[in-house]
Amino acid sequence: MSVPVSVEPSPEQPPSPRRRGLQTLRNQAAAVPRSWLPGAVGYASLLIGLVDIASAVFPKLRHTKMHTVAGQLPGGTTSLAAVGTLMVGILLVPLAHALRRRKRRAWRAVCVLLPLSAALHIVRWHQVGPAVVSLIVLAVMLVHQREFYAKADPRTRWGAVVNLVVMGALSALLGLAIVWTRTKYEVGHPGFAQRLQHVGYGLFGFEGPIRYTNERMSDLVAYLLGGLGLLTAFTTAYLALRPGKPKPELTVEDEEKVRELLKRHGARDSLGYFALRRDKSVLFSPTGKAAISYRVVSGVMLASGDPVGDVEAWPGAIKVFMAEAREHAWVPAAVGCSEVGGEVWTREADLDALELGDEAIVDTATFSLAGRAMRNVRQMVKRIERNGYSCKVRRVSDLTVEEKFRIADAAARWRGTDTERGFSMALGRFGDPLDDDCVVVTAHKAPEEGEEGDDLKAVLHFVPWGTDGISLELMRRDRAADPGLNELLIVAALQEVGAMGIRRVSLNFAMFRSALARGERIGAGPVLRAWRGLLVFLSRWFQIESLYKFNAKFQPEWEPRFLVFPNTRDLPRIGFAVMQAEAFITLGMPRFGRKRQREGLMPVPAAREVTEAA
Repeated sequence: MSVPVSVEPSPEQPPSPRRRGLQTLRNQAAAVPRSWLPGAVGYASLLIGLVDIASAVFPKLRHTKMHTVAGQLPGGTTSLAAVGTLMVGILLVPLAHALRRRKRRAWRAVCVLLPLSAALHIVRWHQVGPAVVSLIVLAVMLVHQREFYAKADPRTRWGAVVNLVVMGALSALLGLAIVWTRTKYEVGHPGFAQRLQHVGYGLFGFEGPIRYTNERMSDLVAYLLGGLGLLTAFTTAYLALRPGKPKPELTVEDEEKVRELLKRHGARDSLGYFALRRDKSVLFSPTGKAAISYRVVSGVMLASGDPVGDVEAWPGAIKVFMAEAREHAWVPAAVGCSEVGGEVWTREADLDALELGDEAIVDTATFSLAGRAMRNVRQMVKRIERNGYSCKVRRVSDLTVEEKFRIADAAARWRGTDTERGFSMALGRFGDPLDDDCVVVTAHKAPEEGEEGDDLKAVLHFVPWGTDGISLELMRRDRAADPGLNELLIVAALQEVGAMGIRRVSLNFAMFRSALARGERIGAGPVLRAWRGLLVFLSRWFQIESLYKFNAKFQPEWEPRFLVFPNTRDLPRIGFAVMQAEAFITLGMPRFGRKRQREGLMPVPAAREVTEAA
């Protein structure tokens, strides 16, 4: 008779931190059945914060039957209570959003602010109603404190800069409202410039040009403006001085593990190599046979492509990914996964899937410029060759250090945006010795007589896709070069990489290709035509239609790609996060971003060059 074997860890072998974390999350999930409660508490805190702000800014809102009793209190006490109410209200507004995301730190802060708000309402205006509401919300939060378990998001000190700008603007607006709602106490008739100057001085704690008939009102305005300035300075200093969490990065050990998985299973997904971007983090399945690379953007835990590794181990990696998302209350999503990957994600993580578009894949063994369908491409290639352009197709390992720097510098100069775009289908570097299997295609044209300049005019960069495939990662050209240069580069790659043993070439990703293709066919319905019209309109900014038509020139096979997401209501947030990750939306300072990108294109070859020179 067989004896069952216990899988519980023995005392000599304690459970790993990851297993303990998963068990903790299971216990929390079992004890937290009310998914609606954090949202309700968050909106209640938001309402309390707005009421506190309005009560402090607008004098008429604070009049109650018991308001006359407040007049018996010392003027300094009531003025400071008004300032405290304003500051508590401002703090509750952003914390309410964090409460809806189950953040534990926000819960602790709100548990302090709510009773303080109740006390200030009673001291300042003897308003029992708002105080009771605050205490009821506090009681609900204390009873259901297990609902708020999420850890804080990764942070950088850019948050201090953003806080300074946002809080500074908000303080100025609220200060103008405070001054404008007390015009009947002003001496004379000051204009807008004087009021703005008074607010500016008041935020820094100085007396402004406006005088009031009532000394108590003058003190109140000064206290309120000084409180706004103090709150702005305090929150900015806190965000600037608190320890920053490191940005997501692929450690050396994790990169080695991912490369081993790619050696065994890299031929399955054309996007697998992009898991080696070094501004991504990576999670492994319990067996170590599968991994998911991701980045957290605006509270969205964004994976790209399919999990790397053995398909049988994908469910384990997805469960670890979802546990990490629940632990931090991030919205889980995967962009650019294949049909098989989408099926596994939806089955294992109970997510939904949306077709994003199609990936263009060309078989080099069957590709040919012959035939009527390739007539336009054939004519364009011949014309640009007659203009003196030629191409070189090489492995990156065949390039010298000087050639690598030359190509990297040219690619940075030709970039049309301040930041390097790409996330799901971009590597973000060039010339690293670990990427020697990549393929680079360059276009050259000798300068005409009397002209100066480099003969390098365009570059394509492909990353490995298993042993017999490559995926397009970078396409750049000199904007002064002749039209049709990109077609020449791709044709040269398709015709010559076969000698390197490459059979499959993945080109650009065409978003919503099927909608564009069906919408232009005869018999398309009004809804489909309207959807296609919207996509054509958006193509003015996002190159939706142009990429589809460019890829279609080479008669590729189309492989659908999907976006995996939890709920339809999360799609706007996920879409915004994807656009941030792909750098279509940047929330920084572009000129500094460009400098960092150019300096960081080839850090390892630079070190090698210094070593060789020594």
